[in-house]
Amino acid sequence: MNRIKHFIRQSFIGGFLVIAPAVIILLAFRWAVNGVRDLIAPLATPLANASGAPPLLIDILVVFSILFTCFVVGTLVATSAGRLIQNFIDRHLSRFAPGYRMVRDILKQMLGNDSNSPFNRGEVAVVKLYGVDIPTMATAIITSRHDNGWFSVFVPTGPNPTSGFVYHLPPECVQPRPDIKLDTAFKSIIACGAGSAELNITAGVVDLEPS
Repeated sequence: MNRIKHFIRQSFIGGFLVIAPAVIILLAFRWAVNGVRDLIAPLATPLANASGAPPLLIDILVVFSILFTCFVVGTLVATSAGRLIQNFIDRHLSRFAPGYRMVRDILKQMLGNDSNSPFNRGEVAVVKLYGVDIPTMATAIITSRHDNGWFSVFVPTGPNPTSGFVYHLPPECVQPRPDIKLDTAFKSIIACGAGSAELNITAGVVDLEPS
């Protein structure tokens, strides 16, 4: 009887783990499509009424127009004149929309366009947050190296690696791990530490002692 219960439970969980992610992705896609439709409605509705074209075709044309506009603007801001215009717009938007600069910086970090982004150029490290005498360690991303030898590190929180804490630590508390790729470390963080043993996260911890 216990075997039957175990079989039914495992089958149900296995099926749920296959179906649930697909349903979540479909729901997220539907939410994104509806959001885009709401955003482009002021442009798409007049065009659909004036041309008599199918609404879906108008939606597609408007979306492609927005993407093309993003491409053109991105090309322009890569030039000196474009950067001057961007800085001018940034200064004025920051006055009227205080959260604009914060949102922009977050997007730059997430998309990896910022050369200082820990998601783009960071280096994996194992750190002792509470001093070399305390064995507690954390997976961290080195974001800055100081002239006095200290490090600034970003310690992501699982399962969301885009949030976390910034620490400034002496060199004896930081062990750089160039053998671990950044995306591999983030996968382990997203999995709440699962896979850390395979990465040998704690390898060489005996070296984290003051010289």
